Amino acid sequence: MAAEVASVTLAGRPFGRRDFFVIAGPCVIEDEAITLTVARHLAALSAELDLPLIFKASFDKANRTSVTSFRGPGMAAGLEVLAKVKQETGLPLISDIHHPGQAAPAAQVLDVLQIPAFLCRQTDLLVAAGETMKPVNVKKGQFLAPHDVGPILDKVMSTGNHTVWLTERGASFGYNNLVVDMRSIAVMRGFGVPVVFDATHSVQLPGGLGTASGGDREHAPNLARAAVAAGADAVFLEVHPDPDNARCDGPNSLPLEQSGALLRQLKAIHGLVRGEAQ
Repeated sequence: MAAEVASVTLAGRPFGRRDFFVIAGPCVIEDEAITLTVARHLAALSAELDLPLIFKASFDKANRTSVTSFRGPGMAAGLEVLAKVKQETGLPLISDIHHPGQAAPAAQVLDVLQIPAFLCRQTDLLVAAGETMKPVNVKKGQFLAPHDVGPILDKVMSTGNHTVWLTERGASFGYNNLVVDMRSIAVMRGFGVPVVFDATHSVQLPGGLGTASGGDREHAPNLARAAVAAGADAVFLEVHPDPDNARCDGPNSLPLEQSGALLRQLKAIHGLVRGEAQ
């Protein structure tokens, strides 16, 4: 497991441990118009900054706090919207899957399959994702130590698929709070796979609003900068044109218009840490 996983090429760009990349987008597909607005903005930033970027939006948020919370349009309708994003912007796509039956149909549209943190140990789900032979991004559960991810990687790689990424998104710290241990980035990189830092979910307050999760979005940029300095290969950001009125994860989402300045900083920090600053 210590051998370094090779980069994968998506939309003509390398994504791996050698070149900094970003995963960004709204938490959930609210509607086609908002999704395309965000995607166009991110595509322009990707081109301007020469920064590989994967567009993220969930077609179903099956782990919402309340049964009445908005979950998204569902897989069929959501994949149609994401296909339009790819057709118009050329950005590669990532979205969550929640059960094994979603893996194969989702892989027909998505470039990367994502495993939610709460499901990171679900063997059948991990194997189904691996069998698509698409890159698999596994979010480390809030309940796991970073050195516990080895068996997760084994499950995906048992399929012969060795393109696996791990995402740090904070660890449970008492009730309704998360804390980030920056040592986890180095620990998980020791398994030879790219490590993504989820800056916006790491400032989430799970269940903190009673029927929804709260968040402290103002801390996300600082954590993102610290994570890249600590060796993260990529950063995950949820962004929205109007976070205060977003239908999911608004309290921890960043305003879309602020994303450019932050991405520019993160790329510069990565270059400095990796000895590539001009």
